[in-house]
Amino acid sequence: MSNPETRPPLPPFTRETAAQKVRMAEDGWNSRDPERVALAYTLDSQWRNRSEFPRGREQIRTFLAGKWQREQQYRLIKELWAHADKRIAVRFAYEWQDANGQWFRSYGNENWEFDEQGLMETRHASINDLPITEQERLFHWPLGRRPDDHPGLSELGL
Repeated sequence: MSNPETRPPLPPFTRETAAQKVRMAEDGWNSRDPERVALAYTLDSQWRNRSEFPRGREQIRTFLAGKWQREQQYRLIKELWAHADKRIAVRFAYEWQDANGQWFRSYGNENWEFDEQGLMETRHASINDLPITEQERLFHWPLGRRPDDHPGLSELGL
């Protein structure tokens, strides 16, 4: 019987399995489901997200629920930057709209570390927000998973 707390692919990562892990994380975050996304992290996972420091699944769940309430029309693309053993570095961009209708593109980098079960135990994220016009938007798929044929960050020149 498989352990429900196991989240393949497991470390040590190859380029292929690291890229799978990145796409799985992107898909989860694009679901905008805090309950689902929080299950990818250890019970005592430690984060740094901008200037916030959620600890553990419950704080992560609360953080994500607030994030997706504020960041409406959220669409994210992640791209593998580097990997080694149980660590993955990612660059990302996402577009969202605030309650006043202003669009933003947020750019960032994440450093991830996983336990042997494939759950993320550490996440450090650095993020910058750029106000954009609706005409400058590049992420136009329906809310949810990015279609396989939609360009990634490199293809979009981001």
